[in-house]
Amino acid sequence: MTFTRDDYTHMARAIRLARLGLYTTDPNPRVGCVLVRDGEVVGEGWHRKAGEPHAERLAIAAAGEKARGATAYVTLEPCCHHGKTPPCTAGLLEAGVSRVVAAMEDPNPLVAGKGLALLAEAGVETASGLLREEAEKLNPGFIKRMKTGLPWVRCKLAMSLDGRTAMASGESLWITGDDARRDVQRLRARSSAVVTGIGTVLADDPSMNLRLKPEDLPGVETPDYFRQPWRVVLDSSLRIPEQARLLSLEGPLCVIHSHGAEDKVRRLQERGIHVQQMPDGLDLPLVMEFLAGREINEVLIEAGPTLAGAALRAGLIDELIIYMAPHLMGHQARGLFHLPGLEKMADRIELTIRDIRQVGKDFRITAVSAGE
Repeated sequence: MTFTRDDYTHMARAIRLARLGLYTTDPNPRVGCVLVRDGEVVGEGWHRKAGEPHAERLAIAAAGEKARGATAYVTLEPCCHHGKTPPCTAGLLEAGVSRVVAAMEDPNPLVAGKGLALLAEAGVETASGLLREEAEKLNPGFIKRMKTGLPWVRCKLAMSLDGRTAMASGESLWITGDDARRDVQRLRARSSAVVTGIGTVLADDPSMNLRLKPEDLPGVETPDYFRQPWRVVLDSSLRIPEQARLLSLEGPLCVIHSHGAEDKVRRLQERGIHVQQMPDGLDLPLVMEFLAGREINEVLIEAGPTLAGAALRAGLIDELIIYMAPHLMGHQARGLFHLPGLEKMADRIELTIRDIRQVGKDFRITAVSAGE
């Protein structure tokens, strides 16, 4: 399929619209749609929140009668099944569009090419693959969960120029500056869940919540669209203090344990906390499967070197985000990862750096496994 310059222009606009849902659509994918007739944009829409109209429906409503005979540019294949809202394929057919261009097929098995096929059978010209890579970057978690049953996992770490995350005493506040910490808040805002270990809770008494205001996040038009991510604590023996700060804050909280005391489980549940037992131990792949089963698309691990190292060794981390501060903490300070067994150069874990940028006085490094 050959696409024109106008096709690229309108799909790029649809992708920009979809990005407005970065902080609001979870667990649904971020989707944008542009309707064009005779070279004129007649309607636009982007999905804002699960349960509300999809991007195509909003664009059709904006276009009205001008949708008839138009081309729909949509960042994700239109759905063809009934969920919380009716299928978008039906809406496009009712509106009388003549052509649908999708950036990518929907990885959801309920759709997976069926939406475009249904439109084609009804006489609508269809095409897909336009700006596919850019569209895929909008929804890495949704795509991975649909294809593998696991969420997309980011691991955020902060270090000094000499690769240290805390002083030998455990003191770690604050390694990075205000700008980097605000950047981390935006990572939390797009995440479905923020995961940490009990060691971090005992050492730092963190909040793990989102502390930005709705107006700080593009696309969060009203407080109704503002959401707190799941906060998840991995705590095998349920050592979490009942006076811990995160227990008293707003937003969903889940504590996953394997052999905690039943009376403590009951007390936590009475406070509205979701307590999940994994009696065979906190196997990290099973933890991620559990989270995916709760429609968790994107996980942000914010933890110490033990949990971060275990997740890395288990092959669960899709993306490493490391904030590097311009100071030195010395050889006695603690390192980024606990990675036992790396004794020879051949044992190294190879990474590919995808991006380096300055954030205030610090640098943010984004890396993935080598070869990805």
